[in-house]
Amino acid sequence: MLHFRQFLPLYFRESWRRVSRQIAVGRASPWRFMGSSPDRLVVAPTDLRIADPYIAHEIHQGRFPLAGRVLETDNESPFMYTGPSLGFDEMLHSFRWLRHLRAANTEQSFADARTLTEDWINIWGRRYSGVGWDANVTAQRVIAWLSHSPIILKNQDRGFYRRFIRSLALQIRYLRKIAPAMRDGEKRFRVRIALAMATLALPATPTAIRHAARYLDQEIDKQILPDGGHISRNPQVAMTLLADMLPLRQTYLNLGQTPPKGLVSSIDRMFQALRFFRHVDGTLALFNGCTAQPADRLLSVLRYDESTGEPPRTTPQMNYQRLSNHNTVIIADTGPYPAGELSATAHAGCLSFELSSGHHRFIVNAGSPAFYHAEYRRLARATAAHSTLVVDDTSSATISGSSFLGPIVTNGPQKVDLERRDEADGRQGFIARHDGYSELFGLIHERSVQLSADGNMVTGRDRIAKSANHKLLIDGETPAVIRFHVHPKIAISRDNNNDIVLTAPDGEIWTFFSPDVGAEIEDDIFFADLAGPRRSQQICLHFIIAQQSEVSWSMVRTVPKARKG
Repeated sequence: MLHFRQFLPLYFRESWRRVSRQIAVGRASPWRFMGSSPDRLVVAPTDLRIADPYIAHEIHQGRFPLAGRVLETDNESPFMYTGPSLGFDEMLHSFRWLRHLRAANTEQSFADARTLTEDWINIWGRRYSGVGWDANVTAQRVIAWLSHSPIILKNQDRGFYRRFIRSLALQIRYLRKIAPAMRDGEKRFRVRIALAMATLALPATPTAIRHAARYLDQEIDKQILPDGGHISRNPQVAMTLLADMLPLRQTYLNLGQTPPKGLVSSIDRMFQALRFFRHVDGTLALFNGCTAQPADRLLSVLRYDESTGEPPRTTPQMNYQRLSNHNTVIIADTGPYPAGELSATAHAGCLSFELSSGHHRFIVNAGSPAFYHAEYRRLARATAAHSTLVVDDTSSATISGSSFLGPIVTNGPQKVDLERRDEADGRQGFIARHDGYSELFGLIHERSVQLSADGNMVTGRDRIAKSANHKLLIDGETPAVIRFHVHPKIAISRDNNNDIVLTAPDGEIWTFFSPDVGAEIEDDIFFADLAGPRRSQQICLHFIIAQQSEVSWSMVRTVPKARKG
């Protein structure tokens, strides 16, 4: 449970934020954010996100396939409907889908872009409430309208041009007002990106350009760690922010403007962090809110990475470890959860790890759902959804149910000790322990993992010890289980020795052993799939803590023989 001395400041901070936002927005009248509007656009920043002309065809037919759901509009404006999910509505109002219309490059797609933009202005342009005016959604829409203004305005009359510019200017003023009252984190960072981009894409004074750059620099200093990671500890955030930061950097350079002092250096660091979290199949490791991403989406960002060399072995500020030898990669979470509101997407997965080899991921975490689903997201954050040890079916961190504070972590690992062990012969490994079970059970979980020099063997040990500062609160029947979630593409079977065999589609095999506990194969669910949650399986090592406090396990790779002919 959250201690009172921690609980009260969070409530005060959230109360202040809400009051500040209300003061900033003020009375929701049609004139609240009125002001002078620019007379033209200066430049259209690039959109790096992958586009699909097929989606443009669907939109022309009145079908909107967004966020894993489809809305059929019967030739009416989609902005007159409440969508099938919150994620759908957020994506619809963000206008990120304009890139698909631009990629189609047809007169019909240009007409759709103009019609749908005008629909939004007419229906939502002065509401200042609802999903359409969520700050993060508004920031994405401003970036999308600026980036794709060439197709929105193609062959349009002067009257629509003025209405479009006025609406953009109003949304920008709205973002300036509410940005200071936003929570720390990715969304506020994106608002500052949008505001900086607006000062370049629309006529602005040198003072306005400098002010926007300074505010963005402040977010860079607060949110981008020295190792290139984001303070949320979510590997995916670096990718999504880079998709907007790279065009912003290029726009500054194209216009001969001086970028914010931290922009260039932070981009270089963020690329390094992305490479750290990248598995051999090109995907990102599934920790703390990271979900499935199309491989080409990550590549569309990484192609701008000019750094060379191997990924680092550790991220000292994000607190993750990477073991890598001969095309085998292990990535492990060895850090505590972020503080306060920054933990709203954090998972209770301390000391969990993922393993990839050859062209496939073998051991994974369940990951966050690719599209918003409240119940799946809640389940995905539990310790049981991670490849680590669970005591008495209880998560090592507690997620708040408070509607006021949001789903933040209120209790969990406060201290995570780490000892990196890389040997001269090429073996790589670590020993780490966390105190997430100290208050609940008086226990410490310790995990050691080592990867052989040839990358063909992983050895591990999970140990439960009494916490030095807490009373032991278990009985003779308190259970524990060590879970190893297996990727859905990997087949699971048993060999003649009853050992568990994991086989990839290309024939690569990893065999799982545990000399201490009988390994069981159990049903599982993999949340992080673009098609939605998938059935999968997991390896489980069940034991009673009072009877056995230490469990060893290992995995051995068999590389498939090359086919003849």
